[in-house]
Amino acid sequence: MVGNYKVITLCGSTRFKDAFMEAQKRLTLEGNIVISVGLFGHSGDQEVWDGMDEGTLSKTKEMLDDMHKRKIDMADEIFVINVGGYIGDSTRSEIEYAATAGKSIRYLEQKNPSVV
Repeated sequence: MVGNYKVITLCGSTRFKDAFMEAQKRLTLEGNIVISVGLFGHSGDQEVWDGMDEGTLSKTKEMLDDMHKRKIDMADEIFVINVGGYIGDSTRSEIEYAATAGKSIRYLEQKNPSVV
């Protein structure tokens, strides 16, 4: 908590940009501090990757993954954007990290999430 506000980090595939934006707005209006992704590499921010050599691309993705775990460190809970139940490898890793750190975990869709 920061002041009277719960801190929530959004996790999920960046292909679900619209769902991220909707959840961010809703959770903010519910009185939470929301931390989200810095870019949407799978839905709209392709220019970030254009022209990167393989080594730079790999290091940048590694940095972004680590940075998102630091965002989880700052949060009281994570909110998983699991549209259609989808949870990919990166998101699964973030869920496991949050669970190990004792963070609360909530899901956009409560049905049994598929792990791909």
